[in-house]
Amino acid sequence: MKLIYDGTFEGFLTLVYDVYYEKLNVQDIIKEQNYEALLLDEAKFIDTHKEKYEKVYQGISSKFPKFYVEKIFNTFMCDSKEFEKDLLSFIILGFKDIKQLENINYEFIANLKALEHELFRHVHKMYAYARFKELEDDTLYSQIESKFNVVYFLGKHFKKRFNNQNFIIHDINRKIAYIHTNEFKGIQNVASFEQPQISKNEEKFDKLWKSFFNSVSIKERENLKLQQNQVPLLYRNMMNEFN
Repeated sequence: MKLIYDGTFEGFLTLVYDVYYEKLNVQDIIKEQNYEALLLDEAKFIDTHKEKYEKVYQGISSKFPKFYVEKIFNTFMCDSKEFEKDLLSFIILGFKDIKQLENINYEFIANLKALEHELFRHVHKMYAYARFKELEDDTLYSQIESKFNVVYFLGKHFKKRFNNQNFIIHDINRKIAYIHTNEFKGIQNVASFEQPQISKNEEKFDKLWKSFFNSVSIKERENLKLQQNQVPLLYRNMMNEFN
């Protein structure tokens, strides 16, 4: 049957519980917002259940080594991919025989390894392409659009580099933000927001940066295809020099 869940981590762990204890035969796992019902579908909607997902999480935390727990978390950050069936198989195999989780003869283990590698390639690029602007209250603000859910990784990275500086990394598509201020440190949902007001200094530096970017380019050697290979369109919306 097709299993439909709400797309949250808690919802997925509830799904793991139901599959494991009810011995469900899974054809596919679909996020609720992506599901289109067909006439002959045999589908089961998984309601997120606190007691169930806490039991699965506690079981994973106690039985799985830390790096496997992190792999499960990392996989779930690849939310633009279909990973659910592979991750379900990975968790259930781990509960049965933890030693088998390095056996790449299992296709789902190889798939998850490749997906995690793709995630961190993307995160590494985002370190370079994310742009911060100074707001009127001196907070640094970065607005991103990202292939994967990476605000947690970016927040950890820039927290080490900005020391005591207040900053916000805002994923506008997922409506979440990593916030590092005196009042709050962590990830919050952002249901709606007004475009923040940048400082006067930031306006000057923004113009200087764009002027520099234009002045160093050589018209006769312009190669837009090469430029797009080096800086894909995916990253340009958040970069001052391309706005």
